[in-house]
Amino acid sequence: MININKIYQWSRTNLFSNWYNSLLSLIIVFAFIKFIPPLLNWLFFDATFRGSSKAECYGDGACWIFIKVWFQKLIYGLYPENQVWRINLAFLILIFSVITSIFVKPTIRRYIIIFLIFVFPFLAIWLIGGFAIDIESLEIYIPILEEVDTRVWGGLSLTFIIAIFAMLFCFPIGIILALGRRSELPAIKYSSIVFIEFWRGVPLITVLFMASVMFPLFLPGDTNVDKLMRCVIGITLFEAAYMAEVVRGGLQALPRGQYDAAKSLGMGYWQMNALIILPQALKIVIPGIANTFIALFKDTPLILVVGLLEFLGMIKLAGANPDWLGFAVEGYVFAATVYWIFCFSMSRYSQRLEIRFSTERK
Repeated sequence: MININKIYQWSRTNLFSNWYNSLLSLIIVFAFIKFIPPLLNWLFFDATFRGSSKAECYGDGACWIFIKVWFQKLIYGLYPENQVWRINLAFLILIFSVITSIFVKPTIRRYIIIFLIFVFPFLAIWLIGGFAIDIESLEIYIPILEEVDTRVWGGLSLTFIIAIFAMLFCFPIGIILALGRRSELPAIKYSSIVFIEFWRGVPLITVLFMASVMFPLFLPGDTNVDKLMRCVIGITLFEAAYMAEVVRGGLQALPRGQYDAAKSLGMGYWQMNALIILPQALKIVIPGIANTFIALFKDTPLILVVGLLEFLGMIKLAGANPDWLGFAVEGYVFAATVYWIFCFSMSRYSQRLEIRFSTERK
């Protein structure tokens, strides 16, 4: 049974405690009444869900047939349809490894983490890109998988590939840079400072442009580095500089007594940082790490400037198709929803980690 008195008291306390809060509450209520019903009508009630062509879209609502028809290309880009299973397998291995690491013992989890950092990236590249082994000495040519050029990779899968690889590598590089910036050795300290300040001082779009266009000019004529790999390296180094400052904040938050206590136990530099300092520092900066990862995930559409069609790039390509002109709004709403779901999930997971590793006693 609804308690009217409790609702009234809550409203008085939270919504109408003074004239200022009352005015804001009334403005918000008016905005909901004014804009939410038309938005719901456009999204759901007047929208078209069934069909396979633009001609079947009717009414004033959204035409979700556009997303339905282009769904596979929005997810996989121009990747060959008969080879899509390779992308699915790579992500299934990743998902299975991450879920398994949550439920197994810490001793086994350590090996899963090693697999994800040192083995999985190369396994994923082999599965998705494919290659062939040419053993010249034995005159044997063994085709393993059909090679798929990175120029046809795209869609949401490419967004995940770039984000996952950049996250896997920028985190350890950021930790090393943070430790280097606090080092007592001048060469290491100032090298780290120069690296961090350089990458933080340039926009990411400039980094991608340089990696795609300018970097090949400095290589020998017979050397070719894949454009996608150059972009991943650029994003990784760019985000590593920000990650380094996040980790450095956690290191500086620890009292000097933690360092002295570790040294009093006879621990060396690396043992002290691995077992005492970094676990505490990383726990403190979990929100900052999550924020950096979320920013990285949302920055992936910038690779469109170098000709790689990730998720948002494929939506733009679909919206520019002559058969589907005028449906770009549906595509952007779909993209915003997908980005929000994954960013919100990362945020919630970081909050769970904060609670899990919290040492405060209430």
